[in-house]
Amino acid sequence: MKKTKHLCFVILCILIFPTKLFSQTDRDEIQATRKASNLAYKSYNKAEILSFLTDDVLITAGNGTLLSGKKAIKQYFSNHTDSKIYYTRTAKEIVVNEKRGLAWESGIWDGYNPEQGSGSIISGNYSAMWTKASGVWKIKSQLFVTLD
Repeated sequence: MKKTKHLCFVILCILIFPTKLFSQTDRDEIQATRKASNLAYKSYNKAEILSFLTDDVLITAGNGTLLSGKKAIKQYFSNHTDSKIYYTRTAKEIVVNEKRGLAWESGIWDGYNPEQGSGSIISGNYSAMWTKASGVWKIKSQLFVTLD
């Protein structure tokens, strides 16, 4: 009976706190957080998307629009409620400076519209600055450039 309770506890912890249990490095934690943010975009979970960002985040959208702070991003979301597009980012490089609590991520991004099939309808390159000032890796800024 004790073994069963212990096993259930371990499984529950894995399901609730997967990033904290298995992230051995800051790089691993950033990768896990990026994966979770991609899932939040795919499920259109705006509150969860915002949870991965610092309050003073800066985002330059693929068309050059600059969004400054979570308030501006919330407004941007409310202005695009009819959009079915969701985005994924695939990191090609992550460089971490543990001493400063900063990281650089770069890679490719893709936009998908489930109403138009399973293929990407828009894509490009991106870079992101991460900070661990709060003890948790969050996105401080992102730059997206539409290339396709």
